[in-house]
Amino acid sequence: MAKNPLPFFPAVDTSAGKVQGTIRRGPADTSAVSAFLGIPYAAPPVGQLRWRPPRALAPWSGIRSASRFGPDCWQEPRVESLARSLSEDCLYLNIWAPADAAPRSLPVMVWLHGGSFESGSGAEPSCDGAALARLGAVVVTLNYRLGIFGFLAHPSLTAESAEGTSGNYGLLDQLAALAWIRDNIAGFGGDPARVTVFGVSAGAAAISLFLTAPLADGLFQQAILQSPGTARALSSLGEAESAGLSLSADLDALRKRSARDVLAMTPLLVPEVRGLTTPRPLRPIRDGWLVREDERAALKGHGPRPMPIILGTNADEGTRLTQDWPVRSLEQYREFLRANFPGREEAFGALYPAETDDEVAARVAELFADTQFNYGIRLLARTMSARERRTWRYLFTRRHPGQKDGPHHTDEVPYVFGSLDVSAQRGGNAYDATDHAVSALMMKSWVAFAASGDCAGAWPPYTTESERYLEIGDPTVPSHGWRGRMLDEIEDYYSIRDDSPQTPASIPGRP
Repeated sequence: MAKNPLPFFPAVDTSAGKVQGTIRRGPADTSAVSAFLGIPYAAPPVGQLRWRPPRALAPWSGIRSASRFGPDCWQEPRVESLARSLSEDCLYLNIWAPADAAPRSLPVMVWLHGGSFESGSGAEPSCDGAALARLGAVVVTLNYRLGIFGFLAHPSLTAESAEGTSGNYGLLDQLAALAWIRDNIAGFGGDPARVTVFGVSAGAAAISLFLTAPLADGLFQQAILQSPGTARALSSLGEAESAGLSLSADLDALRKRSARDVLAMTPLLVPEVRGLTTPRPLRPIRDGWLVREDERAALKGHGPRPMPIILGTNADEGTRLTQDWPVRSLEQYREFLRANFPGREEAFGALYPAETDDEVAARVAELFADTQFNYGIRLLARTMSARERRTWRYLFTRRHPGQKDGPHHTDEVPYVFGSLDVSAQRGGNAYDATDHAVSALMMKSWVAFAASGDCAGAWPPYTTESERYLEIGDPTVPSHGWRGRMLDEIEDYYSIRDDSPQTPASIPGRP
């Protein structure tokens, strides 16, 4: 008889019932990993629970199979995913652990996926947790509500809320998952007192918000932030409610509409070109409960909750994300600068100069990268390092063979998860021995940090005075002062900008 490639793992008790996963063998039939896929961590947010904070699960009897991913949350366009469907019933998480892990013995790494809070999945092929688990960690990925399902605010939703607020349901999902992990991960081999939250883009931006949010206190002890959208301006509850009201004044009617119909309303709330220095909808807002103030004000005021942290960006965060923006001529570029930096457009034009139309796209990409990623990373690194010496910053610079620009936003993710071969097999990039060496370094460093909260010996800690970071690429070397002059100008602009409400920037002639 042929050997079963996925034998069942003994059932594990959770607060809602027993779950049974499977066993995955390593490349040489060694390093067995247990995989528990599609475990619900909250009640399905459907019907009258649409646009409400996550509720507790109803217990089940018997043993629940955890051998396949749960559905992805509604999104358009959908990311590549191993989940089989889209559904509002999407609050599931996945766990990988060494098959021989003793209870409470290993550090826990909880991944929050990216996707601008509008797309993404815990079942993305590049984020399979098995390779990291083989290095000695319990790895968790999860889904959270996205876009109009996860971040819609509305006066009627605020009125029915016990907290007097609405929006930020996707963030509340993440906190519910972290609470589930705290209460249940010991049975899978994880130590609930050693939880490292790590994520990319929107996922990392959520982590940054949690660093200043009292509701997140105690749910994780360490953090790794990969290219977070940190320190961006946030819409107030009132501004977000007005946007929601523009869809319909009748909340009951909105709740009765199909998920597909609701998703189709998304373009009504999303501008073609986001403002660089102003809020954008369908992402976290200042709801007065979970997020109490703008993140920049929180970081510069009382600061982040002290904890060991790794944070960094990629060398080219902007090119891929702005490649379709309708800013191509010098005239459009000048209008773009006026819209985003009113009163300071000449100063920014001098720092990001374009003398021909052909140079405009590159300058827009640099401005996007600096305002959306590089500025916030530096601010968080400065404020955290003032409170916690175990602060490390990196810059990912590795371009895979044949890559002419980059590395782009999220290019580092398959290196962190050891999924380069998966990416290549699915029609992705070509990788060579250097790429695999960089991946091995990042995996080892991330797991070692999760285990100890320390990167000592790997690279020097960050301080405001030194601005030190590790350039991860070919070669991997220490460096300092990444784009300091540009980030100083952005800091100066924010420091003197009028605090009055601003209209999101747009491109003249465009909706």
